[in-house]
Amino acid sequence: MKIRNIAIIAHVDHGKTTFVDQLLKKSNTFRENEHVDDRAMDSNDIEKERGITILAKTTAIQYNDYRINILDTPGHADFGGEVERIMNMVDGVMLLVDAYEGTMPQTRFVLKKALEANVKPIVVINKVDKPTARVDKVLDEVIDLFIELGATDEQLDFKVAYVSALNGTASLDSDINTQQESYDDIFKLIIDEIPEPNVDLNHPLQFQPALLDYNDYVGRIGIGLVKSGSIKVNQMVSCVRLDGSIKQFRVQKLFGFLGLKRIEIDSAQAGDIIAIAGLSDISVGETVCEVGKEEALEVLKIDAPTLKMSFMTNNSPFAGREGKFITASKIGDRLFKETQKDVSLKVEQSGNESWIVSGRGELHLSILIENMRREGYELQVSKPEVILKEIDGVTCEPYEDVQIEVPEENVGNVIEALGLRGGVMDNMSNVNNLVRLNYTIPSRGLIGFNTDFMTMTKGYGILNHTFKDYQPAQDITLGKRKLGVLVSMENGKATAYALGNLEDRGTMFIEPGCEVYEGMIVGECNRENDLAVNVVKGKQLTNTRAAGSDHTVVLKRPRLMTLEYCLDYINDDEFVEITPEFIRLRKQILNTEQRKKVDAKNK
Repeated sequence: MKIRNIAIIAHVDHGKTTFVDQLLKKSNTFRENEHVDDRAMDSNDIEKERGITILAKTTAIQYNDYRINILDTPGHADFGGEVERIMNMVDGVMLLVDAYEGTMPQTRFVLKKALEANVKPIVVINKVDKPTARVDKVLDEVIDLFIELGATDEQLDFKVAYVSALNGTASLDSDINTQQESYDDIFKLIIDEIPEPNVDLNHPLQFQPALLDYNDYVGRIGIGLVKSGSIKVNQMVSCVRLDGSIKQFRVQKLFGFLGLKRIEIDSAQAGDIIAIAGLSDISVGETVCEVGKEEALEVLKIDAPTLKMSFMTNNSPFAGREGKFITASKIGDRLFKETQKDVSLKVEQSGNESWIVSGRGELHLSILIENMRREGYELQVSKPEVILKEIDGVTCEPYEDVQIEVPEENVGNVIEALGLRGGVMDNMSNVNNLVRLNYTIPSRGLIGFNTDFMTMTKGYGILNHTFKDYQPAQDITLGKRKLGVLVSMENGKATAYALGNLEDRGTMFIEPGCEVYEGMIVGECNRENDLAVNVVKGKQLTNTRAAGSDHTVVLKRPRLMTLEYCLDYINDDEFVEITPEFIRLRKQILNTEQRKKVDAKNK
């Protein structure tokens, strides 16, 4: 069977997963009566809710005599490491670009990885049906980006397809009137343009996992390309470990991919993308070889984490009331289990009941927390902080490339805010009455910025960022909240009467009837200092006052506090308490008097 291996790469939300849906449907991979969800490749609940791809997915379609293996990659910067490793499994990429937005920070990042890996590109302009589409200008932007990234003449000679993945139409002509419901032109383009896998059937076996999965029955599963030779179920093979040692194991199971299914297979050969089970601690970048013919492939690079935070057992007064898994052993097991399939995540025990968890960014860590919360775990976490590196005797911190689009009237506020956070402007341009700003900024300058940014642009701003490099650390304080918080000084249920009296002191996070404890953060103060408040106080009853008069108090809506918002919001002396039912903010020191003494010492 003839094989083509391709990856779909793009900036976040440019339509990769919807495009893969159409490739699956138009190739008749599904039965006519088979129900398929939209964005079927996004199998995780959080992926479906947020409309983003978190983990790379492998699928395959059958088109005429060809098996086309497709890898749907994440578009968000926090999961960029997967994109880099996937380039070792494919011979070509389809670069999707939004017909209105054009090239964005992640477009640059994923294309740079593809050009470095020297894989063949095909450019796909998506969303050509949009009234705001600017197809020709976007194609010019793509060509400029190729040139800027040092593409060779051969790489610059790319073919272009124009699609509306949402409508399921495609064409090789930029004229929208030529769009057709058939994707045959796209499939022929893949077959003609993407080379056959550069593999050797006659050489001894070499297989290298680029991605990991985990299964409770067989342990770790390595997903990758068979670079040479062939492999069978029950075969004894050797694994050349990252430290150079060799471990022999029996292949328990082999899996291939077709449509949305992972199917068990008996054997595979060079050029196939497969999953292998049998070695419980197989790692990305190791090489599986024939016994006695061990020859390691070049080790794959794994991006180091740039952000860390402390995970702890919950010790608030409400600990254990809402969660199913609350003990240190359960939380620790769950964290270490996550490292079995996520190679970008690092977990270190830092105490009997706390762990330092390091990842690629706030989204990376918040998705782990959200998954644990939904599974019934209860825990508390600290404010995220960047990981510093010592390079040539100099302390360095991570920096980000930031691209922002804002309405003209908000530009001044955004420029001022980024300047205060250590940002340096690289470029400024005007696109369709929106101002596009390019900045280089320390990663810690972006912690907590998203919230301020959405407020100052009234929700109309678009912010994208991607890791750039490590640079010497600046000796300035960044990412701190300007305003203080309102902290409960009592235990009990919040009353409308008390909340009504406190409205002129700040913005509330809670509603009447919400249970609170001493040290719990209940709102934002309108001054720079923290304020201890009594939110459980009731109205004094007399002969002329009825208890029901509380219900006549009209309160402002409390601020909606999402998990990401909370992680952004807290300061170093605060925790986010996470349970399956609630997300609460709290001070590390709950006792009001004790906290005041510590604050006075630190001033």
